[in-house]
Amino acid sequence: MTTGIVGKKLGMTQVFLEDGTVEHVTVVEAGPCVVTQVKTKAKDGYEAVQVGFGEAKRLTQPEEGHLKRAGGKYAHLREFAATDIDAVQVGQKVDASIFKPGDIVDVIGTSKGRGFAGVVKRHHFKGGPKTHGQSDRHRAPGAIGSGTTPGKIIKGLRMAGHMGVERVTAQNITVVRVDAERNLLVLRGSVPGANQGVVVVRHTATKGKGS
Repeated sequence: MTTGIVGKKLGMTQVFLEDGTVEHVTVVEAGPCVVTQVKTKAKDGYEAVQVGFGEAKRLTQPEEGHLKRAGGKYAHLREFAATDIDAVQVGQKVDASIFKPGDIVDVIGTSKGRGFAGVVKRHHFKGGPKTHGQSDRHRAPGAIGSGTTPGKIIKGLRMAGHMGVERVTAQNITVVRVDAERNLLVLRGSVPGANQGVVVVRHTATKGKGS
């Protein structure tokens, strides 16, 4: 089966563990997903399983042709590695049962958009002095040039600009509970993105301890 699933972040809450402690958790609607393509080394050069999630309102003709065998119209397609590629078939369903409590996972999502932000909010700059007549330097970036040499603004310099709406991966998150009947995953702590945002949950690629 696949090593991951596509889902939707529902929001945060808290649950009581068996020892009575309270755990802050995020609930993710994990799937159900459908296998839309099985990639093999012979045909594609590598092994992977492509799954689809969510109903698409409109697709192009190439997209409809690609998803014809899977028997549906899916808005989100993602690829995952598989534990046994020969046992996976197009049209097969993938649900939350591929995880169990105690598993360590990585969650990939799109961070919340913050619009145009200054350097203090975007890059955690200290800001300028607040005394000695500096009435307009509190949240300014300061000098951005380097003088005669190199005589230009260095590429990649941290400045004000659009903040958020970026791919973010939260690693080593512990699965607290799994409700396979309702396709729900309860994950410890927070995960990237806004509520109702699409997230990818996969078995962790690192060997760190769960959060």
